[in-house]
Amino acid sequence: MTVRVLSRQRGVSFLGLLMGAVIVGVAGVLAARIIPSTLEYQAVVKAVDKAAAEALTVDEARAIFDRAAAVNDISSIKGRDLDVTRGAGEKPVIRFAYQREFHLAGPAFLTLKYSGQAGGAAPAAGAKPSP
Repeated sequence: MTVRVLSRQRGVSFLGLLMGAVIVGVAGVLAARIIPSTLEYQAVVKAVDKAAAEALTVDEARAIFDRAAAVNDISSIKGRDLDVTRGAGEKPVIRFAYQREFHLAGPAFLTLKYSGQAGGAAPAAGAKPSP
């Protein structure tokens, strides 16, 4: 009489493979929507930094941003949406905030909120921000 040892099969089942493919597919779709928005945000930051460095007036800062936005294909925010303030004898301080909404399915949306600031006088060494 011979004794057979049954060994367990190893590997991924079809259902496991299908679930893995769905997860990878959903992650791919999300990445395809998020990455262009993130690249646009980086372009906005560069354009705002350029406007803050080169502009002397509020209108000039908005015009410089609009020119950079036209070159870099920025469509989420315009120069008129920037919050440009100017202290006495200082370079303009430019703040921006915007959000992008992406429809996922049914009533579900993905909302990304972006904000930033550029320009102004640098704080003195060791200075604490005022509340």
